[in-house]
Amino acid sequence: MSWRRLGLVYVPDGTLPWARTHAALPIPVHLAGNVFRFFFSSRDTDKRSHVGSVDVEVCETPRVHDVAQAPVLAPGPDGAFDDSGVGIGSVVASDGELWIYYMGWNLGIRSPWRNAIGLARSRTPDGAFARFSSGPILDRSPEDPYTLSYPCVLRLAPQDWRMWYGSNLAPAVGNADMQHAIKQARSTDGIRWTRDGRIVVGFADQSEYALARPSVVQVGGKLLMCFACRGETYRIGAASSDDGVNWTRLDAVMGLGPSDGGWDVAMTCYPALFWHRDRLWLAYNGSGYGATGFGLAVWEGPLPL
Repeated sequence: MSWRRLGLVYVPDGTLPWARTHAALPIPVHLAGNVFRFFFSSRDTDKRSHVGSVDVEVCETPRVHDVAQAPVLAPGPDGAFDDSGVGIGSVVASDGELWIYYMGWNLGIRSPWRNAIGLARSRTPDGAFARFSSGPILDRSPEDPYTLSYPCVLRLAPQDWRMWYGSNLAPAVGNADMQHAIKQARSTDGIRWTRDGRIVVGFADQSEYALARPSVVQVGGKLLMCFACRGETYRIGAASSDDGVNWTRLDAVMGLGPSDGGWDVAMTCYPALFWHRDRLWLAYNGSGYGATGFGLAVWEGPLPL
């Protein structure tokens, strides 16, 4: 029972002005047959992140079908919460639309940045995404006083929306003082969210200091999560839950660490779990936080849940 790596799938060639580097934070949306549209975040020459897409045939030998020539979501206007970049968290189908939940970047002075969570919507996978509002749908608050990061959203029932997101636990100006764990919010409409600030996935040991970019799928009556772990190495961890609040770490049996060589030799990060043809797949980034592109892995054997 393990993840079987299928290799690097896509990395930008540097010719597009909004995608000079990086294909970070891949998120798949099924189109037809074996073809999925993978949304991802890339960087322009000013290192501002945009959301673009690439169509990929998901199979034993994945291959790229088409690369979008324009971004579906660009940084917001100066002064907005996302004026310095947009990092995609998840995509949800809702009432005939696609909703992108994303993290907006603001650069700071005394601390390098602050983040908040925004929403953009489109009536078709081929269209541009329009922001739900000029401001974020989740921002700093008494429950999350410092910064919020990449959200994963599932609609478990018509009025039961769940979000798992990252939150700084203390002020931080760099990795040395970072403490970033995963929390949960709930909603009846996917727009207005309630949260209590409770940590639902915390650190496995003293070497970890940040958990980010959760991705959650349903497995029978359980929930399975993968996420990026920062510690001695940058790797992908895993956890399972019966209720979405209480999670048991499964890193030893379902995590994915760096490889012995190639595009993901330095790290594995920013996972996205998805089902296709009754098999569990994993899209993820390797070295350089997406600078080397994204690849795929597929689970072999029964799930240890």
